[in-house]
Amino acid sequence: MTLPVEPQISRTVHLNRAPRGCDTLATRTPPNRMTLHATTVLAVRHGDRAVMASDGQVTFGDTVVKQSARKIRRLYNDRILAGFAGSAADSFALFARFEAKLEQYRGNLERSAVELAKDWRTDRILRRLEAMLIVMDPKSTYLLSGNGDLIEPDDGIVAIGSGGAFALAAAKALARNTTLDARAIAEEAMRIAAAICIYSNDTLTVEVL
Repeated sequence: MTLPVEPQISRTVHLNRAPRGCDTLATRTPPNRMTLHATTVLAVRHGDRAVMASDGQVTFGDTVVKQSARKIRRLYNDRILAGFAGSAADSFALFARFEAKLEQYRGNLERSAVELAKDWRTDRILRRLEAMLIVMDPKSTYLLSGNGDLIEPDDGIVAIGSGGAFALAAAKALARNTTLDARAIAEEAMRIAAAICIYSNDTLTVEVL
């Protein structure tokens, strides 16, 4: 269950499942509107490591237009990772807004995420942005949605984008049933997702904290 931001931060991962194809919460687009979309971004905190991985594919309608896009950024002196799914232009706007929050709150990830989620809910322009963010540091991981939701996964594993559900399932299974470290879990889960979801590829960007 996702609670409003202001009372508290939800501790439960909530990813909507789309009725068709492999699109999840992050990549829904209105009918008759063609936008750049499709992504898989996965965050894994396991053992003593925090890892974020993304694929490199960008599609325009039914056409692949880029194979090696970077969808993850290091922020605030490389201490925080942020990954996006959705419209590229909208995602860059959110990156800039989130980076400003980090500067304002001196790298406090939770406070910055809460304040961005509040802005996202109340700002008319932000509410129109078609994107989602995962942000993480070595101790915390948060998912921010366009509805102004702020979600912290119970087990430190969360994914967004068209292949997000596949990557999430694979990462959870690997974390529970293997001795792989966080990076290996993230990479293998992303490859599994890429083999299933037509909107994701196996050209990976991986960042480790």
